[in-house]
Amino acid sequence: MKISFLTLAYLLLWWGLPLPGACHSGPGPAGARAGGLSGAALALTDVWAVTNNIAGIAQLKRPALGAFAQNRFNLKAFTTVACLGVLPLKPGTSAGVEFSRFGDKIYNEQQLGLGLAHQLGPVRLGLKATVWQVHLEDLGSKRTLALSFGGQSEIIPQLTFAAHIFNFNQARLASYQEERLPTVMAAGLAYQPSAKLFLSLQAEKDIDLPAEVIAGLEYVLLEKLAFRAGASPTRKALSGGAGWKAKALQIDYALGGHSALGISNQVSVSYLFP
Repeated sequence: MKISFLTLAYLLLWWGLPLPGACHSGPGPAGARAGGLSGAALALTDVWAVTNNIAGIAQLKRPALGAFAQNRFNLKAFTTVACLGVLPLKPGTSAGVEFSRFGDKIYNEQQLGLGLAHQLGPVRLGLKATVWQVHLEDLGSKRTLALSFGGQSEIIPQLTFAAHIFNFNQARLASYQEERLPTVMAAGLAYQPSAKLFLSLQAEKDIDLPAEVIAGLEYVLLEKLAFRAGASPTRKALSGGAGWKAKALQIDYALGGHSALGISNQVSVSYLFP
């Protein structure tokens, strides 16, 4: 019996466990700030928006760089590293680039993405193309191109609606059994009543999986120190984290827990250039 490329990879590595951020679940949230919010980051406008919602980079007025590392469940093979950058081209228009790698030499996924976002009044729109490569030792690599589209809009002061769709072109990774990257749609609301408090609620739907609901909260206790918490009842996952900001430098840490799989750690560093 012929076994498909991705099926064999999951038989070898995942043992049937649903791992968020692995290939069949689409790209996981980037940056430990998003990680502390359990991924409820559609409305954020930082450098991590290159991955989380490309529309968000339109609001950045200065070049930015970010580096990110995550380990899931204390397993070396479940490690993700990423580097992202944003370059404002003119007021209201920015370009973003991302590179990330998940896995080890036996099985790994690599992503290289390039996106562009533009602001039209209260509305920000963005489009991104991502080259996605999946590699399995002894079987070689498969590559495909996934397209993503995102939007953000301020409905009323302090209330933002955001939406994003990953792989709307339903890119095919392998011809056998029409294996495709997941198509993931997400939409949500974010409310920021003050500079100290940020609340986010969003729903995500992989077209082949049940919908998920995610909620996140960020509270700035001190001018430079923020605390975060998030939850996804559908995934039975909780998260928390903290961030420290000093002028142009920001360092974030997040800790996530899954009821069956254990603990995940994330750390990220970002810098806004003058």
